[in-house]
Amino acid sequence: MSARLDRPAVQRPVRVDVALVHYPVVNKNQEIIGAAVTNLDIHDIARAGRTFGVGTFYIVTPFQDQQKLVGEIVSHWQEGYGARYNTDRKEALASIVICDDLQSLYGLAAVNGEKPLVVATSARQHAGSISFAAMRQQILAGLHVLLLFGTGWGLAEPALEAVDAMLPPISGFGDYRHLSVRSAVSIVLDRLLGRREE
Repeated sequence: MSARLDRPAVQRPVRVDVALVHYPVVNKNQEIIGAAVTNLDIHDIARAGRTFGVGTFYIVTPFQDQQKLVGEIVSHWQEGYGARYNTDRKEALASIVICDDLQSLYGLAAVNGEKPLVVATSARQHAGSISFAAMRQQILAGLHVLLLFGTGWGLAEPALEAVDAMLPPISGFGDYRHLSVRSAVSIVLDRLLGRREE
């Protein structure tokens, strides 16, 4: 195996963070809502993030009961029986940070006062999207990126209007685009951070 596959040549350490946004998102009628946190999303996205070297996995929800639920799940796997039973899960969930809204997210994600490039994902095509290949190139060159993933039926327009870039939708040869957010995160991370035999 070549050294290039083991360690991609980068100018600076790779830094990618992921945010799972529960508000503001839309429902199937394109109305702005707050979506509920799900246990599966927490576990699967944390594990995908750990696999691909994500720095921090932010969970964005303004709802106190949902924040409490996330805290209880993380605590179980960090401090309780779960921490002893499954150390791999403990390691993955250690990256989770809960925040109230996008404004606080952007503050938390800044490094030395410098905001990361905020990149949104969507199941809909948006004008001016940056290709996965071009974004991967910038990440490997050392650009700090924060990837936003929306729950429900995707990020609401106010959230999309504030981002720096959009990735294209994930699609196959057909026109069906209703992946779970867990699947979408794994695919996007693989395209941006997965090893390639190039």
